[in-house]
Amino acid sequence: MFRTRLISGIVLMAVTTALMVYGSYPLFWVITGVSLIGLFELYRTVGMEKTPPAAIGYLSSIVVDILILDNGYEYLLMWLTATLMVMMACYVIAFPKYNSEQMTMLLFGLLYVTVMLSFVFKVRFLANGILFVWLIFIGAWGSDTCAYCVGKLCGKHKLPSKLSPNKTVEGCVGGIAGAALIGFLFAMAFFRDKDYWWQFAVIGCVSSVISQIGDLTASAIKRNHGIKDYSNLIPGHGGILDRFDSIIFIAPVVYYLLTFMRL
Repeated sequence: MFRTRLISGIVLMAVTTALMVYGSYPLFWVITGVSLIGLFELYRTVGMEKTPPAAIGYLSSIVVDILILDNGYEYLLMWLTATLMVMMACYVIAFPKYNSEQMTMLLFGLLYVTVMLSFVFKVRFLANGILFVWLIFIGAWGSDTCAYCVGKLCGKHKLPSKLSPNKTVEGCVGGIAGAALIGFLFAMAFFRDKDYWWQFAVIGCVSSVISQIGDLTASAIKRNHGIKDYSNLIPGHGGILDRFDSIIFIAPVVYYLLTFMRL
């Protein structure tokens, strides 16, 4: 299992690096595809992945990403409202085939997966986005690695949460401090001519906190529906939502922090 997880992790990192460096439309369409797979996994938790309302969700997801790419925000709310109306039409026509929880998950998925994950390419398409985009992964995978190492080495106090009984307070603090340190070192390495060290440290710190909330959110949904992983798409890691649960939460946070800090 460790070997499988390691190999798939290396492949995933290599593909991610290539996409983030190249950017442009390949990154956009890959993120759009990843969102569709994530939606499929989420819809499957409530048994809706192969239904007509879910098909509407998949189509809407593509349109939402295109609108976000083209800065068509004035049409985004209109499109989401229209999507909800069409989904509700399916709900009442097929009643009582679907229940309210299933229908709620359909629209929730568009916000939770599609809209929030779209900020990956939004960050990449910023000026200096080829470097800024790595702040997302520092806050997700960097924080996770630091939290794991600190938790294993000196974790003694368990978090007061039933979602992840193995997580410790020390591990969480280590993840936050580690992400802040990596952000600081990243700024020192690539932005020596700019005074970005404290901003990147803050972004790393905040991203780590949000990362852990994102991780626990995905776990809570799985617990509610009695599943271990969303899928087995990525050997040793589970599904898209298992691997990108933190990134989904961090991407919009990094984008808005960069915007508010005028970087």
